[in-house]
Amino acid sequence: MRAGPEKALARVISSFGEARPHTASVFANKRANRVKVLICDGFGIWLAARRLHQGRFVWTQLRTGGAVSIDAEQLEALVAGLPWQYAA
Repeated sequence: MRAGPEKALARVISSFGEARPHTASVFANKRANRVKVLICDGFGIWLAARRLHQGRFVWTQLRTGGAVSIDAEQLEALVAGLPWQYAA
């Protein structure tokens, strides 16, 4: 979770081959109480971080770095710490 924007972007590129515009990549720590969202908007990149003081983010069972497609409503639920699988 110490990665800055450049290192997070490098991880996305090494995993998926490219960072496509208008996409977001979400990273979480092992305890699932912190997430970082890397957003590629076509002009540059944004890196946002969120930490929960209580509870955990509801995370996918996929832990190998594979792609999981979610829509904007599910991303909002994930970042809010809600069960995003049932949104939409």
